[in-house]
Amino acid sequence: MSNNMDLGYEMFCYQCEQTANGKGCTRLGVCGKTPEIANLQDLLIFQLKGISCYGKVLIEKGQHIDKDIVRFVENCLFTTLTNVNFDADVHVSLLRESQQIKEKLREVVGEIKNHTLHATYNLPETKSEMLKDAPLAGIMYEKSLDPDIRSLRQTIVYGLKGISAYGHQARELGYFSDQVDDFYITALEATTDDSLTVEELIRMTMRTGENALEVMKKLDEANTETYGNPSPHKVDVHIKKGPFIIVSGHDLKDLEMLLEQSKGKGINVYTHGEMLPCHGYDGLKKYPHLIGNFGGAWQDQQKQFDNIPGCILMTTNCLMRPRDSYKDRIYSTNVVGWEGVKHIGKKENGDKDFSEIIQQAIELGGFKEDVEPHEILVGFGHHATLSYADKIVEAVKSGKVRHFFLIGGCDGARPGRNYYTEFAEKVPKDCIIMTLACGKYRFNKLEFGDIDGLPRLLDIGQCNDVYSAICIAVALADAFDTDVNGLPLSLIVSWYEQKAVADLLALLSLGIKNIYLGPTLPAFLSPNVLQYLSETFGLRPISNAEDDLKTCLKQNV
Repeated sequence: MSNNMDLGYEMFCYQCEQTANGKGCTRLGVCGKTPEIANLQDLLIFQLKGISCYGKVLIEKGQHIDKDIVRFVENCLFTTLTNVNFDADVHVSLLRESQQIKEKLREVVGEIKNHTLHATYNLPETKSEMLKDAPLAGIMYEKSLDPDIRSLRQTIVYGLKGISAYGHQARELGYFSDQVDDFYITALEATTDDSLTVEELIRMTMRTGENALEVMKKLDEANTETYGNPSPHKVDVHIKKGPFIIVSGHDLKDLEMLLEQSKGKGINVYTHGEMLPCHGYDGLKKYPHLIGNFGGAWQDQQKQFDNIPGCILMTTNCLMRPRDSYKDRIYSTNVVGWEGVKHIGKKENGDKDFSEIIQQAIELGGFKEDVEPHEILVGFGHHATLSYADKIVEAVKSGKVRHFFLIGGCDGARPGRNYYTEFAEKVPKDCIIMTLACGKYRFNKLEFGDIDGLPRLLDIGQCNDVYSAICIAVALADAFDTDVNGLPLSLIVSWYEQKAVADLLALLSLGIKNIYLGPTLPAFLSPNVLQYLSETFGLRPISNAEDDLKTCLKQNV
């Protein structure tokens, strides 16, 4: 346990769905982060806001922010996303770098109008001094702040954290959006501006959704131009004999580099969690030793990784506290980290050396025998699904397909998520289910059959592939001469962390209504903000699978 708990430091965090008592973690994060990490993360976000106060001045002058600064801001936002980095030394290093960047911008920009403490604050040198200052960066530090202002500011910040995860993934492949890069700065600065009203912050929140959509579009472009459009592909979800490495997270480039460096060495590579959709890309499934998917959703990793005779590579978020039974064989890369876990860094040319994890996997020996194969189908991104568009439209017009359900999002360990399994199981056989993100693990190994050759369960991909779902919905709406809200389509969304916040805001920014959200509503939404979202967009909490299903199907009547 970190020393700062003994020194009486407190924390407050309510950015994820599983936050303590549905209100906020105050003693220890449900995710495993200590008050020390929570406080350092608060201070890091505080520093990013200070950097943005200067950066906005440059943007207003028609200049783009230096891409190295943007990359730093993006990486820091991503570092503070739930279940990403738990290493105090990494946070201290980032904090020191943030002060250097802020001081350089001060020299370039000079005097600014926004004299907020975020801009004027100077970071002390030592970690202990940083922790003493950290309360001023806390979410609840300004006791008298209007709760709706606080709620909207935090919603924007959490949306930016989600955007940063997708932006990081795209940037690793050499793709970025100038619009999004500038928005990091302008949106962070907006959360420091006391002159902004609730109405103005609502507009900024919707802009956050627009930029979430933009970054997902850019990531889709990065993935498909680099690895090809996903296509339907059967994936074995059982283990095979031999040495192995499990790749978890979301990053396709890390998987590609590992596959390239491990080919011909007798190593089996399994995807895990949100890496499952990688099997749909030609540029990745061409490697014969990418042989299947291991385990289920992220929250089961401690049990499923326990004492396995192989190695694990964590490429992005979804890291849980590694048990001692496998801590010596789990590796992190990118911004992911845990104290004592081996980290694989990036060289100046962007390459990574995976030789250590490959060698250890060989030495561990792997599984001793095959398990009878069991296959599931993936690869229904917008390109693949829309290749069936005529058939889908005809099936709807003929009455063979009554309704579409998008059931997906983040999975989690809290009770109540069986709702999504029950809902999927109860969906009538004349309806099609689309799914994405790790929420699919609640039901993706069940048999749903097909409708005239159309699979009833379409796995669209990762959480960022909400963009694919939108493309599919828009194309179908055009085919039926309506809008998305006029389709026989219901969105049943599960959320856990900040990428889901970005996804939700993207959907709302498009005016998509009547989304069911659960298992619980975000603690950071004030009653008034929640009421606004309910009245404007029909956003509603899930109730029970049977009643919600009946309500959805009434749309067809």
